[in-house]
Amino acid sequence: MTNTTTALQSAMASLSPTHLTLENESQMHAGYFEGKESHFKLVIVSQAFDGLRLAARHQKVYAEAAPYLTANGGTVHALAIHAYTPDEWASITQAPDSPLCASRR
Repeated sequence: MTNTTTALQSAMASLSPTHLTLENESQMHAGYFEGKESHFKLVIVSQAFDGLRLAARHQKVYAEAAPYLTANGGTVHALAIHAYTPDEWASITQAPDSPLCASRR
């Protein structure tokens, strides 16, 4: 596990996730070089999302991930967020696949 992955996972702990996966998808994007950590896919399931619309869920995640985002001097350029309540997750059990970057197709 990389430093950025570990840091992002630790940051999400405040949301008390019942399920969390964080996947480095940098290799799927243009300009990738070995070891780059710029694009991630986060699947997070938490009771903290109950009653919240999608935008509010993303705001909660971004608040925790903020120190690692490039806008704040971090290395993460893109964070694909799939935020579910436990009931929603029980009915799907898998987040959608991420598309390839247009220049990598």
